[in-house]
Amino acid sequence: MPTQTLWSGRFKEPLAEIALKFSSSIEFDKILYEEDIAGSIAHVEMLSACKVLTASEMRRIRTALKSIQKEIETGKFELTADYEDVHMAVEKRLTQKIGALGGKLHTGRSRNDQIALDERLFLRSAIREISKLVLNLQRVLLYKSEKVFGVVMPGYTHTQRAQPILLSHHLLAYVSMLERDFERLQECSKRLNKSPLGAAAFAGTTFPIDRAMVAKKLHFDGIVENSIDAVSDRDYLIEFTAACSILIMHLSRFAEELVLWTTKEFGFAQISDSYTTGSSIMPQKKNPDMAELVRGKTGRIYGALISLLTMMKGLPLAYNRDMQEDKKPMFDVISTVRQCLYIFAHVLVHTSFNKTHMEEELRTDFLSATDMADYLVRKGLPFREAHEITGKVVAYCISHKMYFGNIDIDTLKQFSAKFNGDIFDYILPQNSVNQKQSAGSTNPHEVKKQIAVWNRVLGKRRG
Repeated sequence: MPTQTLWSGRFKEPLAEIALKFSSSIEFDKILYEEDIAGSIAHVEMLSACKVLTASEMRRIRTALKSIQKEIETGKFELTADYEDVHMAVEKRLTQKIGALGGKLHTGRSRNDQIALDERLFLRSAIREISKLVLNLQRVLLYKSEKVFGVVMPGYTHTQRAQPILLSHHLLAYVSMLERDFERLQECSKRLNKSPLGAAAFAGTTFPIDRAMVAKKLHFDGIVENSIDAVSDRDYLIEFTAACSILIMHLSRFAEELVLWTTKEFGFAQISDSYTTGSSIMPQKKNPDMAELVRGKTGRIYGALISLLTMMKGLPLAYNRDMQEDKKPMFDVISTVRQCLYIFAHVLVHTSFNKTHMEEELRTDFLSATDMADYLVRKGLPFREAHEITGKVVAYCISHKMYFGNIDIDTLKQFSAKFNGDIFDYILPQNSVNQKQSAGSTNPHEVKKQIAVWNRVLGKRRG
């Protein structure tokens, strides 16, 4: 059945129903109803202040808009596929309630600047919520770092055992990563916090409106100065999705480590039964599915970023209908990142670490080889020579099925006369950690400094 549209005056034939269905965005942009109504109230109050509408007209429209919001929230008014988008749904309901006066709401604006406003308002709120979840995860990691302080574990490079480190030091690395994520979100929020409303379709309006007044009412820092840029820009959304892509990448890296650490082969960690699953066929299985799902959902965030970049890459100025496709990625990114941050914090709270096994793995390996080389450097050898000698010691131990802990000093002296009995004070895993001196290292004093700093930084933040 043909459908009446906003632009019917120009067209001889009404829009086909299947064309309306194909082009409708109400199914997913209806979530923006609160932002849409808030923007409309600010807009109509400004129109009244600028004498475009009378005070009486403004009050009737404003009252009706607030009533419509309550109708949506209580289910009395449903945003169904009968409407093209959330903007038209609200406007048509407004006209039903107060007659032709409802049509005056659209004076001096377009759906082009209206949707840009709604998205900015929605995204601003989402960033606040996601930032709180990032902060919460940082606090969980900091709490865990304090609880396991002193536990020494094998550190890795190239997924091969490298040097002894404090487990706390490893966990705090993710606190630092998340801090950068937090900062990126705040910077994104600052850049998006400009109002596009009043740009109208893209060239501005002939009515004497006050864009700055609307911006102030909606708690923006100002307006998007160029009216063309105001409606054609989606940088704020791309930047947000890029920041979330980096954030989810950090979560995915940690998720991968949890998957590895909870295997029998590693045996470094164990996740509570309440955050793991079993197998439908193998009774013995305990699977780290929450971590795997976080790792898997990373692809959705990356996909959203590519989708948005691809959507925008060939669009001439100003607004194009392609940009309607920005909402699904936006909503999916917000929902997915929020869920991942929330569940991952709970998983970590319910994860324990196997101190005894970690220390045993350190004892039966050669992770303090660098400390042996450094010892020889202190005795006067060039590092490259010390490195070669230590490598030969490691090769000897491997061929004789030995470790540093059971090689004797006479054997070591066969490789270099520089070795003395004090070498064993250097190559114990705990001593390896204690001997680090550089700022930000895994030395317990340095790690304690990091913990103290993060307690101050995170303690000052709300959320």
